[in-house]
Amino acid sequence: MQDKHKLRLQEIILAMNDLFEGEITEGDAVAYVDTVLKEKMLESELLRSQAAVNTKEQFGNSPNLSDKLMNAIMDAMAAHQTMSRQVLNSDNIRGRILATLLGPGQLWEALRAKQDLPGRAAP
Repeated sequence: MQDKHKLRLQEIILAMNDLFEGEITEGDAVAYVDTVLKEKMLESELLRSQAAVNTKEQFGNSPNLSDKLMNAIMDAMAAHQTMSRQVLNSDNIRGRILATLLGPGQLWEALRAKQDLPGRAAP
């Protein structure tokens, strides 16, 4: 299951390579496409109903798909700007986010797992 997930992420990375300009990491691109935009598009009842009754090819040709993508992009941008402004302006919010990252977000564990040291297995 984890290998299927890694393979899917690698496919997304390959599709996104050289798509964005500026200081955008692979992680930024994958999170934006695979989490932010996809989740926004999953909110669309219209797209869910179209996916349920059409083949993937038919769904891909939906005249609504492009409009829903544009809506997802604008909605995500507005939401992230709103959240970012609030986080930048509040020590309390930053503290709660940090506590969440260190707790259930498992930031420390994820950082240690990403540390590639020769001859040492990741904890």
